[in-house]
Amino acid sequence: MAGSIRTTCLCLSMLLATGACGASELQAFVKDQDGKPVIDAVVLATPGDGASLPRAKPKDEIIDQIDKEFVPHVKPVLVGSLVHFPNKDNIRHHVYSFSPARKFELPLYSGRTAAPVLFDKPGVVILGCNIHDWMLGYIYVSNTPFFAKTGAAGKASISDLPAGEYSVRVWHPRMEGAEEKTSRSVALAAGGSAGVEWQVTLKPELRIPRASIGHGSSYH
Repeated sequence: MAGSIRTTCLCLSMLLATGACGASELQAFVKDQDGKPVIDAVVLATPGDGASLPRAKPKDEIIDQIDKEFVPHVKPVLVGSLVHFPNKDNIRHHVYSFSPARKFELPLYSGRTAAPVLFDKPGVVILGCNIHDWMLGYIYVSNTPFFAKTGAAGKASISDLPAGEYSVRVWHPRMEGAEEKTSRSVALAAGGSAGVEWQVTLKPELRIPRASIGHGSSYH
């Protein structure tokens, strides 16, 4: 009896500290049409049993500019997040987006901190640079706090999920077909784990080749 009470007290303490007791985990694997692992796929889990999304505090996020590329190439963030765009290149960049989810422009800047950008609407935001046309990046603004991005092995893990039914989907910038068509129903038991796998068809990457830049321009 005493042991049972101690276990209950420990679980309640964890609940107060982390907001979860017996949290579950979702393991995801994404491969392409040839069976190869897909990097930079965003995996999202939304409660599918009518439960409302838990309130989560958005974080300050970073997309850097290194060697005339956006780093990371794909960045999932929670809706309401502020994203900073530091410039580690010793040149000027001019970041912009025309995407409906967030249109913005950061004028030419180098050697100083640009103002962060608020992403307050869910959706995909495509990033570009007015100076370096080959620079391309993506921000996936999620309305669910349960998301992760696959690494080089095509795997992603979403932890600290409350037990229940979830609708799980995947998105990738080169994926053919609608994101909604990838939705899967997954049941998670308290303290357990579940795996889900996708095979997606990726379109060829169409990017403007990197320019051969001389040293005479202060913009490059």
